[in-house]
Amino acid sequence: MNIRWRLAQFWEIRWWRWYLQHKEKSVYLQQKADYWKKILAQCELKLTGSEAILDAGCGPAGIFMILDGNPLVAVDPLLGEYEDQLDHFDSTDYPKVQFYAVSLEEFQPTQQLDIIFCCNVINHVADLNLSLDKICSWLKPGGILILSVDVHNYRLLKKIFRWIPGDILHPHQHGLVDYQNMLRERGFNIEKTTELKRGGIFDYYLIKAISPFKVMTSPLVNSTSNQ
Repeated sequence: MNIRWRLAQFWEIRWWRWYLQHKEKSVYLQQKADYWKKILAQCELKLTGSEAILDAGCGPAGIFMILDGNPLVAVDPLLGEYEDQLDHFDSTDYPKVQFYAVSLEEFQPTQQLDIIFCCNVINHVADLNLSLDKICSWLKPGGILILSVDVHNYRLLKKIFRWIPGDILHPHQHGLVDYQNMLRERGFNIEKTTELKRGGIFDYYLIKAISPFKVMTSPLVNSTSNQ
């Protein structure tokens, strides 16, 4: 993994410790559950509980909190640190979720998936192209990708942030059209794009995309759960 990604991961867990230090667990988790319900409504998904779902880069309080899936899998390379260092995450609180403490680049599901949630994650990964290729290969033909990401508003700042760590938690700096084009290049059909939050340097967008019916292939191998 590259140095910029390792540096981002180093600061990520420290950011979470700072952010959660004065937040009472039950109150925070309820707020997050309410937030995810709003996001789910924005996605316009009708879930039955039979879908195979992945929460990619789930963090300590991801959308896995409010989902039922068969299977329901959550992946994040910092899961061990979250469990050890944060009072707000305990994997045993979610007995239906299969947790894997690995990066997206290292993870391999045991079956193809109906839905992948990749919320505020894709600009955190070490290898952006590999991660998107893998996500594409993991989805069933016509499967759904829900991707949310901070996007640059200004081309000049995007270039500057690529050279200097002005946004240290995010190794990748792109605009909305950049991410949309990355998905289209992989055969995704972008069904819906929604602005979730307007900011100064960044806006936060949600993209709902449908995977190609001719999928990229990648071997599916068993992963070792590390809760």
